[in-house]
Amino acid sequence: MAKILILGGGFGGVVAAQSLVKQLPDEHHITLVSHNDRFVFYPALVRLTFGECQLDDVSFDLRKSMLDRRVNFIEAEVAYIDPEQSRVVIAHGEVEGTLGFDYLIFALGRRLATERVTGFFEHAHHLLDVNAALKLAEAVRKFREGRVVVGQCAGARLPVPVYETAFAISRSATENASRQRIAITVVSPETITAEFGDEKMARTLTRTFAQQHIQYVPNFAIEQVKSSTVIARDSSDLGHDLLILIPPFAGSSAAVRLGATDADGYIMVDSTMRVVGMERVYAVGDCVSFAGPKLGHMAVRQAEVAAANVAAQINATGTFSHYEHNIAMILEAGDGESIYFQKDLWSEEPSSVRQGRFWSWAKRVHQKYWNATHA
Repeated sequence: MAKILILGGGFGGVVAAQSLVKQLPDEHHITLVSHNDRFVFYPALVRLTFGECQLDDVSFDLRKSMLDRRVNFIEAEVAYIDPEQSRVVIAHGEVEGTLGFDYLIFALGRRLATERVTGFFEHAHHLLDVNAALKLAEAVRKFREGRVVVGQCAGARLPVPVYETAFAISRSATENASRQRIAITVVSPETITAEFGDEKMARTLTRTFAQQHIQYVPNFAIEQVKSSTVIARDSSDLGHDLLILIPPFAGSSAAVRLGATDADGYIMVDSTMRVVGMERVYAVGDCVSFAGPKLGHMAVRQAEVAAANVAAQINATGTFSHYEHNIAMILEAGDGESIYFQKDLWSEEPSSVRQGRFWSWAKRVHQKYWNATHA
């Protein structure tokens, strides 16, 4: 009997657990550890903020979902990994002490690095959790005049919710007949081309910003936030009446003792999602050291690859799966319009950028399918 331990209850952890259940005989023991007993569909938090879905649409009971699939669920905080002893040290929660493993899938995501931006929590709204989304919803509902600044800090690597929020504010203000009294500015620590690695996507987004009279300010690396001003590293500043930011992130502190992290704390893996230098330890999702944005569909695919390879080792099939690093996403652009973007980040193949109403519908269908098959 093999003991498989999965750390993290996000996209990567949930998909890894469910994939392993399908591929392994019942005698093997699968445990998932998460600091929260609810799964949150984070890509839908923008829609929740703007009243386009309900709370039950963006989360489900993770404990019930796991137990229904014969996965042992533990609500607890992970302190660190002890790879030499093949164990995980639990700081506090339903269990304390250590959990041993034969195979480990690390899917704890990233940690907030808000220490890099003075005044972030005091003066900025964000979309890091359901409560923050509901608080932002109230602020947006009351906002009728002034400048909205929406952006991401250096190290965030989450451009999609920034742009979707800006477009949603534009649409909401138009519906409330206050658009002419509201200025919307989007800021980024780099350019759109650098964020997505693609000039076609940059041209499409730039054109959409212009159509909706949204100002775009690239290369604005936020260093300090004040009550009415946001300040960049080069000392340039922007005034704001409502500020919405994605904070900086760094690799999970629980990964420090793995000895396989880059300068920012992200875990180095090969194309099988196996941690470099370790035979039975895998990492998936936001915690891994891959270039480009951090997106949910990437975590899902990485989890599928890692689970397939753990199963291959246990079942001794000798067949390994390999991850291909590509973006395939739909960005809501307002008024029912959306932008579909697909690009292989590890090849020189041309990207695909399409715009229209079909993609928004497809995104809704995908979320409903996810909830139906994973809750």
